[in-house]
Amino acid sequence: MKRYAIIVPSSMGVRITPKDRQPVHTSREYYMQATSAETNVETVSASLGLPVKVLTNFVEGSPIAEFIKADLRSRNIEYEGPEIPQGGPWGYRHQFNIADCGFGLRGPRVHNDRAGEVGRILDASEFDLERIFGQEGAEILHISGLIAAMSEKTGKFCLELARCAKKHGTKISFDLNYRASFWKSREPELSKIFREIASVSDILIGNEEDFQLSLGVKGPEAGGRDIAAKMESFKNMIIEVKKEFSNVSAFATTLREVVSANEHLWGAILLMEDKWHIAEPRSIQVLDRIGGGDGFVGGLLYGILKGWSPEDCLHFGWATGVLATTSLNDYAQPADEEQVWSIWSGNARVKR
Repeated sequence: MKRYAIIVPSSMGVRITPKDRQPVHTSREYYMQATSAETNVETVSASLGLPVKVLTNFVEGSPIAEFIKADLRSRNIEYEGPEIPQGGPWGYRHQFNIADCGFGLRGPRVHNDRAGEVGRILDASEFDLERIFGQEGAEILHISGLIAAMSEKTGKFCLELARCAKKHGTKISFDLNYRASFWKSREPELSKIFREIASVSDILIGNEEDFQLSLGVKGPEAGGRDIAAKMESFKNMIIEVKKEFSNVSAFATTLREVVSANEHLWGAILLMEDKWHIAEPRSIQVLDRIGGGDGFVGGLLYGILKGWSPEDCLHFGWATGVLATTSLNDYAQPADEEQVWSIWSGNARVKR
């Protein structure tokens, strides 16, 4: 019996969001939350009672670190990692993400301030991986390309985790999350890392650009803005990817068309058990779009952990992605499974 449902490597930070959907450059009041893409994913399982853990670095003596730890505890997420001395006012810190929600035809804008980010020096030697994966155990190790590409050290860290997890029978989920700014002048180095992680992965998540630019697999051009074209293009892409990464048992991506900052067409597609499963795009109302993709992955992995059918995994992931977009926090915290299934069914009636 494995102790954890999901373990993630991550670099924790905080996001500050202007109140009342105002733009950053004119705002005076902000809402602050602790965040990372990877913990956003496992928050779904943590909220529904499954044990999860994040492996990360903290800045020693930092009030932001204490804020992050308190937030993780409130989300039922265990954490493990070294306390790194700040090294003076120009030393290490937790990253800041400054982002507004947008409104109407004014789209959201995101500014990342990651100088001195303590997560960039994550090192496998600081963690007892044999204990974590061999003795305690995890059902799924979820890795994001954001962490794998942050620095030379984080790339090696993710590789060590993937190798150890695979050795001990842990499934590996890899969300490719290609970011051009992270890859600039590092293409050969990162391509090798991403391809090795993908070669031991059981679940791969990403759009066409993610697969082509992260893994170097040639495929059709992106399908443009039309969702139907995106869907067909993604299917053609995965046919090519499967030829090289036959170890992968599930491929998934979300499908989004932006009508306005407040309304999206939201869908998803999953290839699992050699069959395509599709959540047709539906109109959803959006409070804050950031975190919707992580919410989808979180729900998808929860369904896989519960042993559900591929169709139910996809539908649940679609709905937890929607749930994330209804919250000022950039993660989904379902009250229970019923709430998620009500979202999928379109039932927004009051529950008393």
